[in-house]
Amino acid sequence: MAHLVKMENGQSQTIQEMLGCIERYNPDHLKILESYVQDQAKNNTYDLEANLAVLKLYQFNPHMLNFDITYTILLKCLTNLPHTDFVMAKCLLLPQQMKDENVQTIIDLADILERADFTLFWQRAEVNRTMFRHISGFHDSIRKFVSHVVGTTFQTIKKDLLKELLGGIEDSTLETWIKRNGWKHQGHELVVVATQDDKIKTKNITEKIEFENVGALMAQCI
Repeated sequence: MAHLVKMENGQSQTIQEMLGCIERYNPDHLKILESYVQDQAKNNTYDLEANLAVLKLYQFNPHMLNFDITYTILLKCLTNLPHTDFVMAKCLLLPQQMKDENVQTIIDLADILERADFTLFWQRAEVNRTMFRHISGFHDSIRKFVSHVVGTTFQTIKKDLLKELLGGIEDSTLETWIKRNGWKHQGHELVVVATQDDKIKTKNITEKIEFENVGALMAQCI
């Protein structure tokens, strides 16, 4: 269902249309945008531009600041790693948001993910699980990022380590992620993430330089 925003002239626009004009800075639309953020969390959708617009409206209207919406926006940014969405959102936070304990917890989680300390992340996530229980697909979104890092780091990896990095998952869930990423089993203990041929592909490079292109340069050297 499209989210409609009613303009001062009585006409309605979709949120995407509204974000493309000066109306994106109208505080009267903030409640609709906040509702849109909540729908993203519920339906596992994502709209970075709308979410950043909410944070920008908080900058212009600090008295309208909603911390719960702030948490949701930051957590949704984490689900889109390795893109830099979280950095952009963090840059728009007000001092009172930065001082908030929950915001600091989310920033700490982001730092842990950026360091690829996934074992520690899942430990901290378990302690703070109530914070993102309303974010549909949160765990799988993080596992998608973990898979990305594993795919660019390993050629082969032990199954037990892979299960740990993906959040202590069961064997059946591991099979799902192996198939999803196109990985393969190697014996009973290893998973082949990428072969050497996949990572290093040789190329034959042929350079063709016409004499006319270098003739003038050669003449200057004589």
